[in-house]
Amino acid sequence: MSVMKDYIELCKPRVVMLMILTSLVGMCLAPSLSVPFMPLIFGNLGIALVAGAAAALNHAADQHIDKLMRRTQNRPIVQGKISTKNSLLFASGICLMGMLILFFLVNPLTAALTFLSLIGYAVFYTLYLKHATPQNIVIGGLAGAAPPLLGWTAVTGSVNADALLLMLIIYVWTPPHFWALAIYRLEDYAKANIPMLPHTHSVAYTKLHILLYTILLICVTALPYIINMSGGIYIIGVMLANSVFLYHVMRLYLLDDRQDAIRTFHYSITYLGILFLLLLIDHYYFIKL
Repeated sequence: MSVMKDYIELCKPRVVMLMILTSLVGMCLAPSLSVPFMPLIFGNLGIALVAGAAAALNHAADQHIDKLMRRTQNRPIVQGKISTKNSLLFASGICLMGMLILFFLVNPLTAALTFLSLIGYAVFYTLYLKHATPQNIVIGGLAGAAPPLLGWTAVTGSVNADALLLMLIIYVWTPPHFWALAIYRLEDYAKANIPMLPHTHSVAYTKLHILLYTILLICVTALPYIINMSGGIYIIGVMLANSVFLYHVMRLYLLDDRQDAIRTFHYSITYLGILFLLLLIDHYYFIKL
């Protein structure tokens, strides 16, 4: 059981669960009378397996810096619970399994986009962007924003503007989410020599950009209602969620308390879950009407 727990931890299960929620919402909002069984089960399974593989590859690639950071120094590879070789074999195995499921039981487009997301995160972001530019999160955020698009294509076999809007929401959410953590863990990133924005440009500069991105996020999250993709339940709920998010960000911006950074980070995770649940609830409420 202990070994299995270590391998599960290698896949970053909480991150994968949030990704599957957004994928599920993409499936449910896609133009279909109901979500077909094959995309619902095998689409989410395949996406979860490939996302887990990307996380495991990230653990293997970042082990040399993970051991320097308090947030990551207890990861299975760093602690010697899983060898680098076994982590790579595990990642390759579940990636292959996920890709085969998506290609043969869902559709080739979803398989191709999922694979591109893996390359974007595990290779382009982890091996290059993270170490090359303080805009790493902004440029590399596309890979992490893909799940609702993948859910949509799993049902429809095509890319659509509404699906891209769901992806845009996560893309704009990513910088304030991760920069808040970067402020809280400033010393860790500096010790690991990772060029995160508060390390390269100052904490004050980063706080300003978190605020600006949050304002942009508030505008972007209104778009589903504006284009009639969602209704009243969503817009009322998201306005309340945005108000709480802005409250946290304003505290972070105005006060010199590092704890506000970690509170903002934790709320941002809850916020994204709430937002996509609101989209789901709103969608099925208005279908019943």
